[in-house]
Amino acid sequence: MAPSPSYRGRFAPSPTGPLHFGSLVAALASCVDARANRGEWLVRIEDVDQTRTVAGAADDILRTLEAFGFEWSGAIVYQSHRTDRYRDALDRLRRLGVAYACGCSRKDIAAAARRGVEGPIYPGRCRQGAPLRATPQAVRVQTHDQPITVTDAVFGTHSQRLESAVGDFVVRRADGYFAYQLAVVVDDADQAITHVVRGADLLWSTARQVYLQALLELPTPRYAHVPVVLDAAGRKLSKRDLAHPVDPRDPLRALLAAWGFLGQTLESEQPASPAELWAFAIERWDLARVPALAPPVGAVSGAAEEG
Repeated sequence: MAPSPSYRGRFAPSPTGPLHFGSLVAALASCVDARANRGEWLVRIEDVDQTRTVAGAADDILRTLEAFGFEWSGAIVYQSHRTDRYRDALDRLRRLGVAYACGCSRKDIAAAARRGVEGPIYPGRCRQGAPLRATPQAVRVQTHDQPITVTDAVFGTHSQRLESAVGDFVVRRADGYFAYQLAVVVDDADQAITHVVRGADLLWSTARQVYLQALLELPTPRYAHVPVVLDAAGRKLSKRDLAHPVDPRDPLRALLAAWGFLGQTLESEQPASPAELWAFAIERWDLARVPALAPPVGAVSGAAEEG
């Protein structure tokens, strides 16, 4: 069966450690949604932040996906190979007059800012020019307080006023690495992604991506945010916090658990193999059954592990 040109999804893990159950849930949801809609499913390695990249983790993640029966279209894309594209986008934002240098330290921002969902809300101190003493400098995008509307297949429609909710946000860090928000927008457009199915910890950051898409005149994909897996303390499972990796020697058990976590049901007789589960899942996937469970405030992430 030929894939549909109207659906192109992706899974985009960060290579900060082995694949854990929370990442498996996001991968399963995005892949099954693509396959159920006769679409393509791509894999992108989000290694734009080389300070967090663990040697060998990307290859380990890909081997684990293969062991669990995931099949993707095309070549793997690595963000670390795409800095020229991010630089082009940043240059365009500068030409539009909405990007500016910021020399504020975290201490400066904390002292002057209100507290938001993800931390201090940047108060715009450098909009009129960064202090001469401030080096190195990050680059921020100027926001406004007009509502940015996001339509989500799981959570419905909501709006966010960026200036008051998060403030002007970073698109290139002071250490020279491009920020996730800019990279993911450029990547999704360049890969012609039409549907983004990912963890609900990224729901809050979607308005920033929609804003950048509008500035750069790029298409906005359709979004669906699925529940994130939390640990006993109510925090999102994270490779950085040494979440237990899934066992590639027993893929069926983890796939069944992920399927149930996504609100999906099975027939009275369970699949006997991963291949049987994949066939069943693609046939019976129902996005409307995915619970709209937003993570607690402490689990919200502005920069993704899985985008």
